Amino acid sequence: MTDLFIFIIIVLIISNNPSLSTYLRIALILVYPLIFIPIAMILGGTPGQRLLGLKLRKKEDHDRFISLKNAYARVALVLLDYTIGIGGKPADKTPEHDDKTHTALIDIESELDDESKERRIKQKAKVNFIITSVIYIAWVIWLGNYWFLLGLPVIFDLYISKKVNWTPWKKREGPNHWAIEWLDALIFAVVAVTIINIFLFQNYKIPTGSMEKSLLIGDHLYVSKVAYGPRIPQTPLSIPFMQHTIPGTTTKSYVEWIELPYKRLKGFSKIKRDDPVVFNFPAGDTVIKEPEYQSLSYYYWVRNEGERLKELDMYTKKPIKSDDEYYRLGRENIWKQHDILVRPVDRRDNYIKRCVAIAGDTLEIKRGVVYVNGHKQKEIEGLQYMYGVRTDGRRLNDKRLEKLGINKSDIKYASGFSILQVPLTSKMVEEIKKNALVQAVEPLFAQPGYVDNKMFPHDARFDWNLDYYGPIYIPKKGATVDIDLDNLPLYERIIGHYEENDLKVKDSIIYINGEPSTTYTFKMNYYWMMGDNRHSSLDSRYWGYVPEDHIVGKPKFVWLSLDKDKPFPRNIRLKRMFMGIR
Repeated sequence: MTDLFIFIIIVLIISNNPSLSTYLRIALILVYPLIFIPIAMILGGTPGQRLLGLKLRKKEDHDRFISLKNAYARVALVLLDYTIGIGGKPADKTPEHDDKTHTALIDIESELDDESKERRIKQKAKVNFIITSVIYIAWVIWLGNYWFLLGLPVIFDLYISKKVNWTPWKKREGPNHWAIEWLDALIFAVVAVTIINIFLFQNYKIPTGSMEKSLLIGDHLYVSKVAYGPRIPQTPLSIPFMQHTIPGTTTKSYVEWIELPYKRLKGFSKIKRDDPVVFNFPAGDTVIKEPEYQSLSYYYWVRNEGERLKELDMYTKKPIKSDDEYYRLGRENIWKQHDILVRPVDRRDNYIKRCVAIAGDTLEIKRGVVYVNGHKQKEIEGLQYMYGVRTDGRRLNDKRLEKLGINKSDIKYASGFSILQVPLTSKMVEEIKKNALVQAVEPLFAQPGYVDNKMFPHDARFDWNLDYYGPIYIPKKGATVDIDLDNLPLYERIIGHYEENDLKVKDSIIYINGEPSTTYTFKMNYYWMMGDNRHSSLDSRYWGYVPEDHIVGKPKFVWLSLDKDKPFPRNIRLKRMFMGIR
């Protein structure tokens, strides 16, 4: 476990170094298990084995060092044991003779007399106490809450005084039942993985195609929490490894007896433009309880119900009400028809998008192209738009389309097989034009001035759509803006929800916390997130800004990629394994 901990630290340091290329990162990470560990074994034991008071020797002769071949055999055995459970018993305080690798782990203390053994045990306890205390104090300083220094007496008792049995399910002396040993190992694993997930890194699986072709459905990502700094859990009392719901039920996996204020620890870097970012879905604060409604936000369903009521009034020739009134009626109907849940920030769904604009920027989209502060966004290799492809009437070969990276499920046909709509990157456009059956390839952009009421801020005064959007200012902490009834729709969710002010409008006057207001100063930084699959991404264009307290982490590389449409083992995308994310 010590060796694993050291390996995790090495992975964190290397993976969060932006100056290293992807291949150099992989090479440096592999140095520890493939070079350092075997050499340490040849010299008598890894750091973890040394810490346990064990030395590694030849199975036949405990005075001889092992060979390089046997060292690599033992590394392979340990890896198999960690991954699929093949291996020998774990090292304990008796010699472990391993027939598979022709090695033996020998207790160093077994070769000492009683007095020397007792002295060594005390020395080792002091060393372990010092190492653990230094790591713990460093963590407390990082945390910034010095009340946790009260944990030092617990560490002292664990290693030195041993007055309290901190694992009451185990006997302190003598062997324990195998079930108790398994329980102890399970508790340790859950605690260790939970701490790693909170403070260091976490796995994230791509569930939708909103980031294609940069990231694909089925990609499993290593998401660094230390890149931007880990958040302290706001709802710490929860079932481990469950985001918000117990699988197979609609029951919450957390309780809100304790809710901590937002706090983020110091990270390696700050969010930059064009960074891919994992964050909690801002519009996921309120959801309809039934799972079938959770793929779209609660606010979508409310607006959808309001539009249905408006269409009904138009059909029955009743007087047409204001959009605000239809929104209110739609909300009332949704609350009557469904159970509604309100989720804290850290229990909202995790999303991944690209941060195209940071706090203080002004963003505008013209014909699908993003401009930030008047400058065109840099070229992104995996960026794709929806295109119309016209053929001579014959159907394009599915296998040839698949080789281009086009999924069958993404294609929409019209007019038989002569016209199809398909998402394409710029490279894919050039390739598909070379097909003899293709007569024309045109991007399917919306027209300027066309009002899409699904777009944030969902107000007819803003004639925006997916391809023509803005300009819009991205709020920055400490910045002050003028507010009036015309631009209030842009900021009302920030003022009234994210920053928890009492916002009201009465007699055309804006009141914030009971005071008439014509300006507002932001308390947090905000970001604008968009998917690389620009015409098939539910992103900030639909639900607005992402507050800084919603940021989860930065994806660093793909550690596994599985194609859900192919059988095993053809579903494993080997070319994407350990691919860096840009």
